[in-house]
Amino acid sequence: MTVAAPRAPLPREAVATMTGLELMRAVIDGSLPGAPIAALMNMRGVAADPGTVTFEGVPGPEHYNPLGTVHGGFAATLLDSAMGCAVHTTLPAGTGFTSIDINVTFVRPITSATGPVTARGEVINAGRRVATVRGTLTDAAGKVLAHGTSSCLIMALGG
Repeated sequence: MTVAAPRAPLPREAVATMTGLELMRAVIDGSLPGAPIAALMNMRGVAADPGTVTFEGVPGPEHYNPLGTVHGGFAATLLDSAMGCAVHTTLPAGTGFTSIDINVTFVRPITSATGPVTARGEVINAGRRVATVRGTLTDAAGKVLAHGTSSCLIMALGG
């Protein structure tokens, strides 16, 4: 059995020539394709500014754990995406990042009745090699559902 090589969601030329902020804004406005995981998680980027990114997600029964609430991985994924992409908005062209760690605190249960949720990532500090970032996941009323922190390794992207 042969498996096709996965297609990178962002064209290499865009990554090489656009800043992280330009890339994030192009994904949000649809000029560039988003990450394939966005469809799986029912999430999308909605705003990007220097050092901050906002994602929206809609939890559904497909995200449930066996106990009938949304799996913690849904909240963690939205937070990881918002926090990592917030770091990306601070990076020059040809530079990327990868999460070193993520710490998530779950505050309230999430179900499909929760409705749309918003994850906002905000850079705390962007150093030359490591950036630290925090994130908050809220419901439509602004109640905190989960929050977290992350560290990201900053690195040059190869051709």
